[in-house]
Amino acid sequence: MIVAMRSDATQADIERVVETIAEYGLRAMTLPGGERVAIGITSSISHDVRDTLTEVLNSLAGVGHVTQVSRAYKLASREFNPVDSVVEIKGVKIGAPTFTVAAGPCAIENRDQLMQTAESVEKSGAKLLRGGAFKPRTSPYAFQGLGVEGLKLLKEAGEATGMVTVTEIMDQHDAELIAEYADILQIGARNMQNYSLLSAVGRMDVPVLLKRGPGATIDEWLLAAEYILCQGNSKVILCERGVHPLDRAYTRYTLDILAIPVVKSISHLPVLVDPSHAAGNRAYVPSLCCAAAAAGADGLLVEVHPEPSKALCDGPQALTLDTFATVMQQVKSLCGNKVF
Repeated sequence: MIVAMRSDATQADIERVVETIAEYGLRAMTLPGGERVAIGITSSISHDVRDTLTEVLNSLAGVGHVTQVSRAYKLASREFNPVDSVVEIKGVKIGAPTFTVAAGPCAIENRDQLMQTAESVEKSGAKLLRGGAFKPRTSPYAFQGLGVEGLKLLKEAGEATGMVTVTEIMDQHDAELIAEYADILQIGARNMQNYSLLSAVGRMDVPVLLKRGPGATIDEWLLAAEYILCQGNSKVILCERGVHPLDRAYTRYTLDILAIPVVKSISHLPVLVDPSHAAGNRAYVPSLCCAAAAAGADGLLVEVHPEPSKALCDGPQALTLDTFATVMQQVKSLCGNKVF
C-alpha cells in the first residue's frame, strides 16, 4: 500500500499518516524522489484491515490518494518506489546513470595473483574488485578457497587500489566476519533461496549482491530480494548470471538478456550482469558484455585472471588482463551517456 500525499501536505500531516499506520501495528516507510511525499506500508496487510485502513487514510488531512501494490514483492517493485535505486559504497555508485564494472578472479589463490589482477582491472576502468575466499564447489575435492586468509588479501588489494570489494558469503554465521573485510556481500546463485541467509544479511547495514538462480523465475528472484529488503536493508543489487540452457554442449548457461529490461521496468533495484558464468567459455564473454550494456544493465561482474590456464577455479571462462582491457573499451562505446 502506498499513501501519496498532496503537494500542500504539511510535516504534521505526514507524521499523522505514519502514526495512523503504526496504530494498526504496521510499518511505514517514506519513499524518496518526486515532488510529493509518498509513504509506503512495508508490512503484510490482511484483507479485512486493508479496506478499513484505506478508508481511514483517505480521510486524513494532506492525503492525495491511497493505492495498492499488486505484486507479491512490495519493496522491490516500481509500484512501491518509482525512482531508480542507487547503491553507493565509498563514493562508487551502482545504478543509473552509472555503469559500474566489477572484475577479478573467481577464487583468490595468492597475493601476487590478486594484486596483479586488481592493479590491471582498475587501470582498465573497473571500480569493484571481485574475488572468492569461500567457494561453493560441486565437487568436495575441488579448491574451496583460502577462507579468512583470502579475505585479508582481498581487503589489502582493495585498499591498495582504492577499489570497492565484493566476495561471496555461503553461511549466515560468517556474515559479520566477511563484512569486516569486504564492502559488498554476494549471495551466489546456489543460495538465492537460502532464506535464513537472506534474512541475516537483510538485518545488516551492508550492500548485498544477489545473483539469480539458474532455475529461478524473475518473480522468484525479486521475492528473494524482498527477504533482504523487508528486514531493513535497502542496499540490494541484482545480478543476472544465466538460466539453464537447452543445449549444454556449447555454453554453461544461457544469459537471459531479456531479463534486464524486464526487471528494470518492474523493479527499481540496480541490475548487474555476470557474463562469465553464463558463457562458461571466455570466447563468448566479450559479446555478452556488450549485449548486457546495450540492453540497459547497470554494470558487469566479470571474471579476470592473469593466467586463466593455471586458474584453480573456472579458468575456461576467465578473461586475460589484456582481453578485459579491450572489452572495457568496447563496452564504453555502447553505454551512451552513462558514467563509468
